[in-house]
Amino acid sequence: MTSVKEFQIDEPATATELGRGSFVFTDDYSVFDWGKMPDEIPQKGESLCTMGAYNFERLEAAGVATHYRGVVDDGRAVPLTDTTSPPREMAIDLTQVPDLPHEGRDYDYDAYHAGAGENFLIPLEIVFRNRVPVGSSLRRRTDPADHGLDLDTWPEEAVDLETPIVEFSTKYEESDRYLDRAEADAIAGAAAIDELESLAREVNRIVTRQASGAGLDHQDGKIECLYYQGEIRVADVVGTFDENRFGYEGTQLSKEVLRQHHKRTQPEWVDAIDAAKAEAKRTDRADWKALCEREPESLDESVLQTARDMYCAGTNAYTGTDHFDAPALSTAIGAVSRL
Repeated sequence: MTSVKEFQIDEPATATELGRGSFVFTDDYSVFDWGKMPDEIPQKGESLCTMGAYNFERLEAAGVATHYRGVVDDGRAVPLTDTTSPPREMAIDLTQVPDLPHEGRDYDYDAYHAGAGENFLIPLEIVFRNRVPVGSSLRRRTDPADHGLDLDTWPEEAVDLETPIVEFSTKYEESDRYLDRAEADAIAGAAAIDELESLAREVNRIVTRQASGAGLDHQDGKIECLYYQGEIRVADVVGTFDENRFGYEGTQLSKEVLRQHHKRTQPEWVDAIDAAKAEAKRTDRADWKALCEREPESLDESVLQTARDMYCAGTNAYTGTDHFDAPALSTAIGAVSRL
């Protein structure tokens, strides 16, 4: 179980063979690494499953290896086009996820790979950026010159990138952190860091092209990958409004909408999260959430409906098919801009 989807195992993976299972997408959502929030967003799970399946099928058509096997309809794994209603379950190949021992914030990746063999989930997130917005953590961590940009300092507006930036961050640490290339290479184990970067750039290219054709602006996103007998395959879910950030007519079209809404309406909770994470880092403690002194509050029904329409209308626009009974994207995004 993750914060927004359930994980089912039909045949477990072994040291030498992939297993089989599925993701069941729920209507839960998560922001600020909190995990499951108090509310559900109607049909969000179906939106993520539909959009993820659509992208996996585009990747497979382009020759990109993935763990996707189809969406589940009447107990069978089938292509998205063979379904009569938006799916909620996605069939996938499974790989091993070894234990990652740690003491405080010191994680033992050597132990992880000792138990991984030639069949494991690479414990990294590979992040690609087509734009650097104001407030991006990249601005705090790096200078424009680090990315070959002809700028002395970051300007007070978003920077669109001619060449996307690719970064690596941890996946299984309690508080994820960005890595330099050498550390990412070590954590990747047998997987080649150059191949991971190339794969991320190809996924970014395919998603960006699809988004552009739908009138959407693809700003950033990430992939996760598995390593199986020398081959890297794209895993988890790709190119949804939870994994990636899109824009439409100058308005954000992604989970970022919910993050920003919480910042405006529940700033005390957001500040408490920041304080808890800082204290956990200061005291070398992994579990920052236990230090948080506030809990999130529920959202108004009108906000949940606006979020539902954003996910569903956005999926319709991106895929070019009316999977959902939803308003036009221009109408849905108008309500988002008024949140």
